Amino acid sequence: MDSTRHRRPTADAAGAGASDQGAADDDAERFWEQHYRTPRAWDARVNPLLAETATPLRPGAALDLGCGAGGDAIWLARRGWHVTAVDISTTAVERVRERARDLGVADGVVTAQHDLGRSFPAGRFDLVSAQYFHTPLPLHRNRVLGTAARALRPGGLLLVVDHGSTAPWSWNQDPDIHFPTPAETAAELDLDPAHWSVLRADMPRRRATGPAGETATVIDNVLLVRFIGG
Repeated sequence: MDSTRHRRPTADAAGAGASDQGAADDDAERFWEQHYRTPRAWDARVNPLLAETATPLRPGAALDLGCGAGGDAIWLARRGWHVTAVDISTTAVERVRERARDLGVADGVVTAQHDLGRSFPAGRFDLVSAQYFHTPLPLHRNRVLGTAARALRPGGLLLVVDHGSTAPWSWNQDPDIHFPTPAETAAELDLDPAHWSVLRADMPRRRATGPAGETATVIDNVLLVRFIGG
């Protein structure tokens, strides 16, 4: 997701029944489809921590979870990656597809609509990016991220960047909100250390720019995991 797409973090929906979860999935699809159909400025900048992580890597196959406006997918494709960009919003993926074509990188970007609570793209990847993968609606987030970790090729990386603080322009200003730390996210994924290794788990600060041009110092919760193999 692009850094301007501020979803409110929620707990996993592990306690929901099948019918309740199905209704929640339908609500999520309607919510994000309405979000992307609403006229707005489409900010398609790459997320800085993805750029920092991917710049030294040899291009391969990448998966962009919740691609939003497509800034990350386009950036990766321009550097030689073959990117699968998925989002729950059909409008979002259609616009990313159009933008990739307009910028001459259509051969490097495959888009698909996925409600990740219900389906996950096929394939094996050298890099899976989950940028600000939060939602105001119920989602088995840890289940999705666990599936992403298992979709890595040996040596592949899973990069999870979460909000670690509330920006002035964030839509959830609850002072008691808890942002899962990288260590908490890693613990919830419960990946076997014989097959996955944590390369980075920290909470850096950066200067961010909001949708109206305002700036603020924010915290990102960063988890980088490598699939060793096996």
